[in-house]
Amino acid sequence: MSGEMREILNAVVQAEKQAQANVIRRGEEANAAHSLLNTAKLIEDSPVLMRLKELEVLEKVTEKIDKLTVFGGLDGVLKQWVTIRQ
Repeated sequence: MSGEMREILNAVVQAEKQAQANVIRRGEEANAAHSLLNTAKLIEDSPVLMRLKELEVLEKVTEKIDKLTVFGGLDGVLKQWVTIRQ
């Protein structure tokens, strides 16, 4: 097989592999979106789950800051929406 034919064949094989990788990636993205939708529906139907998600986000935010001031004590954190100001 000539060098030119080998290069063409390699390009075709690489293009096919890239196409397969794209199909897999799109499938994974669709699965992730479906999972996110299911989670959103669960949170929408459950105030407790929504509050847990809020506290999870608050925990992530507090990892990135030096100081957190809470007004209203623990009750304020547990029963009210958290407002972050800079």
